[in-house]
Amino acid sequence: MPNAMIRTQISLTEEQHRRLTRAARTRGISLAEVVRQAVDAQVPDEEEERRRAWERAKSVFGKFDSGLGDLAERHDDYLGEGDRW
Repeated sequence: MPNAMIRTQISLTEEQHRRLTRAARTRGISLAEVVRQAVDAQVPDEEEERRRAWERAKSVFGKFDSGLGDLAERHDDYLGEGDRW
């Protein structure tokens, strides 16, 4: 189901309105759709950005080998301040 639309009133300069109208006519879409596309391009969906970041992070899980057979058990020892293995 598409998102519900919320009617919003904005004020534009004559030049901005002219540019939006021209862009809408050129693309064969409404002026409102040009504004929606501009919002999507300039104001990221934070939830979607978090989801993408999590997917990128998950993509590296298990891809690297520490060479340490006991890393899972002794990770605190290896990460301790000043301690070097």
